[in-house]
Amino acid sequence: MKKQALKRPSTRKSWQERRDIDKKPVIKVLEKRFADMPVGAKMVVITPQILNTWIHKIKKGQATTINALREKIAKAYKVDCTCPVSTGIFLRIVVEAAYEEWQDGKPLSKIAPFWRIIDEEMPIAKKITFDPTFITKQRKKEKIF
Repeated sequence: MKKQALKRPSTRKSWQERRDIDKKPVIKVLEKRFADMPVGAKMVVITPQILNTWIHKIKKGQATTINALREKIAKAYKVDCTCPVSTGIFLRIVVEAAYEEWQDGKPLSKIAPFWRIIDEEMPIAKKITFDPTFITKQRKKEKIF
């Protein structure tokens, strides 16, 4: 007789749980060159919640880039730059969490408007768990081209 594997409950966190994790931003002084940042630069490593808050500030009908948003965040923290790696990871978390909230019935006006910072052609659009045409539809509704 074949032994049956025990089914374990899923311990995978939802995207919303990943976004809402209680962490604080960290400011680091770079000891070596990192991405496009020189040695000695002050860099902030934000959190998914912080990125979520900044994306909520993008006004309807307007669009920005992740690089422009990173610059604004760096200025707000009085540092030279915002970590591009963690920001990219957290962007995916914020996007997925917002879509998850919408799927759970939250109005579009109350979720992070991620379609104002990413479009269907960006590499992140190939990684998301939902159909990227959702992004295009929202951008068209807001006349963001």
